[in-house]
Amino acid sequence: MTTVKTLSQLEGEPHANVFPDAEPKTIRLTLSAGEAVAPHTHPGRDIVCYLLEGRIELQVGGGTDELAAGDVARFEGEAEISPHAIEDSTALLVLAPRAED
Repeated sequence: MTTVKTLSQLEGEPHANVFPDAEPKTIRLTLSAGEAVAPHTHPGRDIVCYLLEGRIELQVGGGTDELAAGDVARFEGEAEISPHAIEDSTALLVLAPRAED
């Protein structure tokens, strides 16, 4: 069975859960220019951040990278993260459970 969603129609700001109760967890993050998400972690997960539009500074574990629309970042959820929007931005985040070795 295929489930299709339109990101622009999801409810919830800044976070909208694309497929509630499904794994991997998929979130649409919408930030206005100057808005930020407080530092936090997602232990036990690998995270992919695809910036759909805008520009953000992504702080991960003490380092900072600037992402522009079309950029993709991958990092471990144990690292403290905090995105900060340089301009109005929308990202798609996939938080996958880390595979056990």
